[in-house]
Amino acid sequence: MKTQPAEILHEYGPFPGIDNVHGLTFDGQQVWFASGDRLNALDPTSGTITRSLDVPAHAGTAFDGEHLFQLAEDRIQKINPKTGKVLTTIPAPGKGGDSGLAWAEGTLWVGEYRDRKIHQIDPQTGEILRTIASNRFVTGVSWLGDELWHGTWEDDQSELRRIDPADGTVMERLAMPAGTGMSGLESNGVDRFFCGSGDAGTIRVVRRP
Repeated sequence: MKTQPAEILHEYGPFPGIDNVHGLTFDGQQVWFASGDRLNALDPTSGTITRSLDVPAHAGTAFDGEHLFQLAEDRIQKINPKTGKVLTTIPAPGKGGDSGLAWAEGTLWVGEYRDRKIHQIDPQTGEILRTIASNRFVTGVSWLGDELWHGTWEDDQSELRRIDPADGTVMERLAMPAGTGMSGLESNGVDRFFCGSGDAGTIRVVRRP
């Protein structure tokens, strides 16, 4: 297993009126992030918020190429990003203890924070298709190509972890600086991660080694 310090390339925020950064996703142009009572679209070039959607947004966020998915308490909302309308909801597997959210292989991948699990679920029904166990709290969840990554934040230590999707074995660790929070996690699909900082209210950009 490779372990190395995370290389932080950039930091966005803090943002006016936003105390927490929860889930994150990337639609190819904008970074969407959850801040409790709304979803915000961030232009990664300028670092400015270009628009916000008034929807409950308490934890992980995902994008399937057309729709946004957002964890809100014990449910997952499917949202039209153009209008902000919630189209459907499904139950979240952790029944409110859910954290990260990602889209891959036509399914949703949901972190369950304190139970240290990642569930693959059916995006239409919420049925759990399979579960991967972790040995640390699970915050954000992201796929970068065929690599499954998750964030963890426990005892003032946070890191990004690449795990084997088959059995959860940790294959690579990127350690964040001590005292740094890690909430949401998303990749740009190529060479970097967007990491939420929880109650620090910022988004950090980390290089994929």
